[in-house]
Amino acid sequence: MKEIFTMDLKGKLLIAVVFMVLGFMLSVQYKTTELQRNVRMDRVEDLSERLKVMEAENKQLLTELETLRAGAAKDPADDRMKLMAGTTDVEGEGIEILLDDSNIAKKSGENPNLYIIHDEDLLRVLNELRAAGAEAISVNDQRIVAMSEIRCAGPTISVNNVRSAPPYVIKAIGAPKTLSSALRLRGGVVETFEFWGIQVKIKTVEKLHIPALKAPRSFEYAKTVESKEAAK
Repeated sequence: MKEIFTMDLKGKLLIAVVFMVLGFMLSVQYKTTELQRNVRMDRVEDLSERLKVMEAENKQLLTELETLRAGAAKDPADDRMKLMAGTTDVEGEGIEILLDDSNIAKKSGENPNLYIIHDEDLLRVLNELRAAGAEAISVNDQRIVAMSEIRCAGPTISVNNVRSAPPYVIKAIGAPKTLSSALRLRGGVVETFEFWGIQVKIKTVEKLHIPALKAPRSFEYAKTVESKEAAK
């Protein structure tokens, strides 16, 4: 009887010990899980804060970039450089001049070259327009800039290495009255043309469109020099 009671007591103690061990293990596992979850939450919150900071910095940089772009676009010096170089289309009031060969019957023995338009005729017109303050000029939609070449090429005239035949349409943006008056001076360009029967028509245009130079010149030998003020 005592042996049965002793064995029963031992069994109960063993079961109690097993439950205690299991309880301890479950407690440790729970605490470990909670700790890991807390660590993950802290990590998520930390990454979230970093993301917010980076997004704010990115937004600030984009704002600064747009400000710089806007400032560059509005730089009047840059616009003036583009206009002088002919690298951008331009619009404005001015005059349009149409030149065509003479329609006068030529007399026997006369030089026929006197009755047709030559490169020097176009150059005379362009020089008068520039002197009168023309801000942009084109010949048959070829933009005229400082390095534009105008020369005879057989029966045609080459402008910016593009051959054109009459009639020649010259567009000039500037004060219409001033430009027109410069060409119509007594003994000037128009009077000389009319003497030989060269056809000249001048009209005022409220909104002229002059295209950009189609093939901007590249520079191989000329190099820019830094100014002394910039070097300081």
